Amino acid sequence: MLQKFKIIAGPCLAESKEVVEETAAVLTSIAKTFDVEYYYKASYRKANRTSVGSFEGVGDETALGWIASVGKSYGVPTLTDIHSVGDAEMACKYVDVLQIPAFLSRQTDLLLAAGQTGKAVNIKKGQFMAPEDIIKAAAKVSSTGNSNIWLTERGTFFGYHDLVVDFRSLITMKESNYITIYDATHSVQQPSIGAQSGGKREFIKLLARAAVSLGIDGVFFETHPNPSLAKSDAATQLPLSEAKDFINELLELNYFIKRGSA
Repeated sequence: MLQKFKIIAGPCLAESKEVVEETAAVLTSIAKTFDVEYYYKASYRKANRTSVGSFEGVGDETALGWIASVGKSYGVPTLTDIHSVGDAEMACKYVDVLQIPAFLSRQTDLLLAAGQTGKAVNIKKGQFMAPEDIIKAAAKVSSTGNSNIWLTERGTFFGYHDLVVDFRSLITMKESNYITIYDATHSVQQPSIGAQSGGKREFIKLLARAAVSLGIDGVFFETHPNPSLAKSDAATQLPLSEAKDFINELLELNYFIKRGSA
């Protein structure tokens, strides 16, 4: 029997109650049509922005309350990212999975604090890190006695203002026996290319297929009802209207790959 494929999806930021509710309603409905392990994702605050004037959030507890409400109303686990030890202590009261942002993936105190909450911890591999190094970060979380650790690939710096995905990293991460996830939307980002990060949305689906073909455990992606109006990552969020077909493609490929290797 194949292990259920993980889908982590939602808006980049809990920018409004309307966006949270619409994405939650659509994505949870989609998830129910597939044999998939679905997690609703939204950031309650964006601490890492290109420009000082960029929108950061509506308020931590307000946004976390919206995310927690999704979990309760739709009966799905939820995920959000944290940025400090205090954030770990606060956010763990609202969500099921704590995510360590890529730029903070070497921060020992943050990793330990996340592990000590007892929640599942998803560590984004830093854009500057080799896959072997993210395994060392996972060991920091594991040292707390928390073994529910996921590793997520989200691209590597390629010169200035661009990312590439070295698919060998997914193989290395998978061989560590940690849950291995591919971030389909941040991996096509062009960091800080202007007043905010840009990206090449046209590569999202193609690169995700390549990642799934390696036998990974799940895919992360951000989606918005109208990406052009999103207050964060407008260039790389997948239109919500395309989410069902995208998930279906990933699951079909995952089944084909893993059935063939069973």
